[in-house]
Amino acid sequence: MTDKVDLKRSLDAYRAVRGRFRVVDVPELQYLMIDGHGDPNTSPAVAEAVAALYPVAYGMKFASKVELGRDYVVPPLEGLWWAEDMRSFTAARDKTRWNWSLMLLTPDWIDRPTFLAAAGRAAARKRPARLDDVRLETLAEGRCVQTLHVGSFDDEAEVLAHLHDVVIPDLGFHMTGRHHEIYLSDPRRTAPARQRTILRQPVAPALG
Repeated sequence: MTDKVDLKRSLDAYRAVRGRFRVVDVPELQYLMIDGHGDPNTSPAVAEAVAALYPVAYGMKFASKVELGRDYVVPPLEGLWWAEDMRSFTAARDKTRWNWSLMLLTPDWIDRPTFLAAAGRAAARKRPARLDDVRLETLAEGRCVQTLHVGSFDDEAEVLAHLHDVVIPDLGFHMTGRHHEIYLSDPRRTAPARQRTILRQPVAPALG
């Protein structure tokens, strides 16, 4: 048995510092994903999505440890967020307009048969309502700008506005892709003021 792998510690793209906006090149990574829409504070879809992701994630971890001799830490929850008008994240904060994909980072040695077997075991135990919506997919974000936010999710607007309107243009980029959040703290165990979230935005060189 090899040492347990902790991807959030070994990958450079999972490092961020509060108050510093860092340009990172994120490699293509593999995730468990599930999509939804609506206010994450009030929509039952978020809880349903989480309830579908984790049984599959832990099933894959168990299979990797037992069958391959490769154990790993299930990484923290992540989310891609987008809307027709991205100002709904920084100005009005109209969460009812938000679309999202919740995700769990998965080691690249986990293949589709392992995923399908884990999903099958989850279905045989206590089938989550949205289990069939969980998928295994790669995400290639490439160049991104990211920072660490410490505080409640509702306090992100000012940081995001500065990132979108000042930092990214000043670096000679424009926004591409979807706003990405990595939840380093468990909100069930961490006071809102101490929650740690990586805020990431894919970018490309400014046009013209």
